[in-house]
Amino acid sequence: MVVRTSSGRVRLFADGGVVSAKGVPYGRAERFRPPLPPRPWPGEYRADAFGPASPQRGTEPNQSEDCLRLNVWTPGVDAGRRPVIVYIHGGAYSTGSGSSPLTNGARLAARGDVVVVTGNHRLGPLGYASLARLAPGFEDSGNLGQLDLVLALEWVRDNIAAFGGDPGCVTVVGQSGGGAKIATLMAMPAAAGLFHRAVTMSGQQVTASGPLNATRRAEVWLAALGLTPDRIEEVRTMPVERLIEAAGATDPILGGSLYFGPVMDGRSLTRHPFWPDAPPQSAQIPMMIGNTREETLAFLGNDPANAGLTWETLPSRLTPSQMRIDVAPEEVVAWYRRAHPEMTPDQVLIRATTAARSWRAAVIEAEARAAQGASAFVYQLDWASRMPNGRTGAYHTSDIPLMLDNVGAEGSGATGPWGQTMADRMSDALLAFARTGDPNHAGLPTWTPYSRERRETMIMDLPPRMENDPRGDERRFFGRIPYVQPGT
Repeated sequence: MVVRTSSGRVRLFADGGVVSAKGVPYGRAERFRPPLPPRPWPGEYRADAFGPASPQRGTEPNQSEDCLRLNVWTPGVDAGRRPVIVYIHGGAYSTGSGSSPLTNGARLAARGDVVVVTGNHRLGPLGYASLARLAPGFEDSGNLGQLDLVLALEWVRDNIAAFGGDPGCVTVVGQSGGGAKIATLMAMPAAAGLFHRAVTMSGQQVTASGPLNATRRAEVWLAALGLTPDRIEEVRTMPVERLIEAAGATDPILGGSLYFGPVMDGRSLTRHPFWPDAPPQSAQIPMMIGNTREETLAFLGNDPANAGLTWETLPSRLTPSQMRIDVAPEEVVAWYRRAHPEMTPDQVLIRATTAARSWRAAVIEAEARAAQGASAFVYQLDWASRMPNGRTGAYHTSDIPLMLDNVGAEGSGATGPWGQTMADRMSDALLAFARTGDPNHAGLPTWTPYSRERRETMIMDLPPRMENDPRGDERRFFGRIPYVQPGT
């Protein structure tokens, strides 16, 4: 099966009951410059293997700067005009790819008669090192990863009809950093009109990096490379491995390794994504905002030092790097002991860090949408998955295989007889939302949008249920303390 795209013909292959095209170029990247359209190719492009991931730290296989590639799964290339779901991978702007087994699109495409797209873009310093204030010729360097995503969505607009998709019905979905990238796209003028619904899963971006903090990070990165600003052009020709290794330098604002993320540069991003309000350009786009009840179990649950805690040892684990806000850990512990005497110290560690750090931005974005009159459908995953070390909870990433109907994939924690039942509930909600902008379906109670008065939230559990203001006491306790977006 062959389709014709704006760059040439693409051969598709049978894949899990549908057909797919993997590794299709949607652009080309020249280092520290905005992406360009792909060069046309002669003959047929055999789209039978995932393309390279962006260079990054860690163990992601097949890394290359030639990473602007997309993967498409479709039930057929007829003129069916199917809804299109574009999944944007997570990884905190620095890791990940669109070829994870958890985000394979074959099952969702077959289940919902939709077209599913995943892809790769530039990450870390290649995608987000803000060099604009240090030298001419780098004006867009702080948001190149976002501009790659804009080009990918333009490719979808121009070519997805050839794969049986409807370019006028595109839903962007992203978890963690993928959701944050979507929140940022919602405020980028270049992305206006390129998608029509938005789903963020445990991934928000209230504020972007300011240009001065972003420049401080770039200066630390250059110093780690042994460069001064007058030698900045050398970053264009250095081995990419050195560029990535230098990103391990200590962040001058957060500590830990350097943070590279979207920058309010006055060019492609002229305002913060969700501050001081929801972005007006996206007010008409239906939105779904989700989080998991024990988000930080994914980050803290593998450290033996975070298990078997006592009330005396717990405060030392509630560090600023974990809660990301300025609050005394002793005050947090005392409040949980009064308000939730049923919780153990181990449980308080996860609940407090989740409420202070990971959940706050989801609440802020839902409130901003409600104030705008646009609102959003909000969910909280309570259904517990199992981590490799045996600990259970609704941890960060545990909603990916449920939402994308991949509970049997490598890396899924949705084990046991009820995993597929939970996936049925959540993937059908996504499919309904992609079609109509409303996630309601027969497997859920009536799901109403979030309001400031009632804070309606779908609790994704078995059975699922609607609640008004779940964890409201935690929301009020931490809401007294200014929120700081990680990375800004």
